[in-house]
Amino acid sequence: MGGNQSKSEAATPQFLSKEWRKIDWGKDQSVLQTLKNYKPEGKHQQLRILLHGPVGAGKSSFINSIQSVLLGRMYKHALAANVFENCFTKKYITYKLKESPSTFSSIVFSDIMGLGPDKGIPVRDIVLAMKGHVKEGYTFNPESPLSEGDVFYNSNPGPNDKVHVLVCVVPANTVSQIRGSVVQKIREVRAEASRLGIPQLIILTKIDEVCPEIKEDLRNVYKIKYLKEKMELFSVEVGIPMNCIFPVKCYHEEIELNSDVNSLILSALRDMIHAGEDHIHFNQSRSELLDAP
Repeated sequence: MGGNQSKSEAATPQFLSKEWRKIDWGKDQSVLQTLKNYKPEGKHQQLRILLHGPVGAGKSSFINSIQSVLLGRMYKHALAANVFENCFTKKYITYKLKESPSTFSSIVFSDIMGLGPDKGIPVRDIVLAMKGHVKEGYTFNPESPLSEGDVFYNSNPGPNDKVHVLVCVVPANTVSQIRGSVVQKIREVRAEASRLGIPQLIILTKIDEVCPEIKEDLRNVYKIKYLKEKMELFSVEVGIPMNCIFPVKCYHEEIELNSDVNSLILSALRDMIHAGEDHIHFNQSRSELLDAP
């Protein structure tokens, strides 16, 4: 996606006559409790969500923000960089979400190296991760994908090793400046995920940097025509429908939680869980049919 706009893509926004998507603003506690009660079908089954996307999109910040919402306090376990010129995440890291200080959720997030126009994670490694072939702690090599026989290659992935939802994290403030080669890699990853039957979503981060009206009031997010147009354009570019794209603001400089920030994050997480649950259910049903006499 080429673009002639400045690094900050802020523009004078036009307000739509009404919100084009409804959000349960201020009802995050009831939504939160529903998500905390979620358990996947199957004994010891986990729901694995894999995050990928351009370098500096905010994957680690998004994981921290979700965990902050679940715990009701700021959480900073997934290390996030403050400088985006280089890829900060180098290894395959799994984060088990906590429902409380002493209990873990059945939802896990996998974080990987970002996509770059030249360097960055090889597309093949993302595909291997989706299939469950990448072991925890593997250090990605932009020059050479993981291969069979490597100590970090999982030759016999179990149900909890495989990815149930693929999420592409993209920065809203510079979405039009994402290089065409990166967009092509996103398309390639999407094609492989579709072939594997893995549902895909997009998280649009840094929406508060798009225009002052959103920064001042997050509830304007679905009223700003400019942001909707950016979402529609990227939807066409990568082939993911609008109802699978979720704009969010991650916690970055705040020291206290905010209900509106939480509402957007929980809205996105709820759809991830629904998509993952459908995928798990489908695979289990198919396995039962194949095993039937």
